[in-house]
Amino acid sequence: MAADLAERMNPRIPAITPARTALIVMHYQADILGLFPAVAPALVANTRRLCDAARARRVGVYFVNLRFSPGYPEVSPLNKNGQGIRRLGLFIDDQTAPELAPRDDEPLIDAHRASVFFGTGLAERLAARGVDSLIMAGIASTGVVLSSVAYASDADFRLYTVKDCCYDPDQVVHEHLFATAFDSRTTVLSLADALRLLA
Repeated sequence: MAADLAERMNPRIPAITPARTALIVMHYQADILGLFPAVAPALVANTRRLCDAARARRVGVYFVNLRFSPGYPEVSPLNKNGQGIRRLGLFIDDQTAPELAPRDDEPLIDAHRASVFFGTGLAERLAARGVDSLIMAGIASTGVVLSSVAYASDADFRLYTVKDCCYDPDQVVHEHLFATAFDSRTTVLSLADALRLLA
């Protein structure tokens, strides 16, 4: 009933079926948030509201963190992005932002590449639950969000991206992605839109 009301109020937003929907929270981890101290508190506060709304609606919440073993054996010398990560010296012993209050029954998936799907088994987990719709939030828009949206779109998921829960230090490209690549593959939501969808 609430989802039907949300759809009538804004017909461009397809309603969700909670049992077939998952919230994917991407790279909301201490090392990444530490790179953006000026915006991290607002991002975390927004995403906590999103997580709590999903939990209240019985939408599954999945956390995906970028994580490597000491010495970065998962990083190929051929992977330019991976070499940049290695130089940072981060993402070894990193944790999900505790402000998001991750629960024991909410999966935490380790990723070694920009996409949350590459080599992680996330797609198989979602398929096993019959999930066909994803609400996506992540840092950064030009990295994990772009890579993951591209895969999920090709895999025929119904996609929603929550702009107020995504960030990129290049705000020009961030805005361009939401107006182009994300708008063409996903339903772009504000946090207010997402909260109405999950009400």
